[in-house]
Amino acid sequence: MTERGNLLRLMSRSGLSLLLFAVLGVGVVTFFYVLTADRIEKNEREYMMRSLNELIPASAYDNDFFTDTIDVIDEELLGSDEGVAVYRARLLGQPVGLIISPQAPNGYNGVIRLLVGIYADGTLAGVRVVAHRETPGLGDGIDQQRSDWIEQFPGLSVAGTPTVDWQVKKDGGRFDQLTGATISPRVVVQAVHKAMLYFDQHWDRLFAAAAGDSYRFKTASQP
Repeated sequence: MTERGNLLRLMSRSGLSLLLFAVLGVGVVTFFYVLTADRIEKNEREYMMRSLNELIPASAYDNDFFTDTIDVIDEELLGSDEGVAVYRARLLGQPVGLIISPQAPNGYNGVIRLLVGIYADGTLAGVRVVAHRETPGLGDGIDQQRSDWIEQFPGLSVAGTPTVDWQVKKDGGRFDQLTGATISPRVVVQAVHKAMLYFDQHWDRLFAAAAGDSYRFKTASQP
């Protein structure tokens, strides 16, 4: 066999070996994904339920909080042109509160995802940051695991808190900023206020809407 023939035969064997390794690798990854998918989903659900119950405790409602949900769309007030989840808490069929998951799209390092708990009377149950990429040691103080900054929100309402107060102190509002970081707390405050306005405009429809569906509610002034 010529030298060229030997080279082609060697290349063919090498290519076949690489193909077999690739197929084997994909098979192994797929196997472990299938094996762990249910466990990952269960862990994610448990983490979300813990986060939800930090805002509205399990003792306050008797429905399936995690599945009594709708998706709502309002880019201006909820920060996304896609649906964001609303979890609804009820006791004996009556509204207790809900948790909206808006976004602050203009964080220092990108989107900040929130959970905003609101009682049926319009008062804030609390706020949690569930995903962000803010600067460690500075902007990440918005995270409840990093500082108690987020604990400034419970008890506030649109009716009882003037619009001018929904800003950080540097901008003339009531909320502390973080040392060396103003953008992160500023956009979180803005996002929470907008979520509260959304609740104020649509609270009756938010509780009345059929679970599992997606809604784009209009204000009374919209055609």
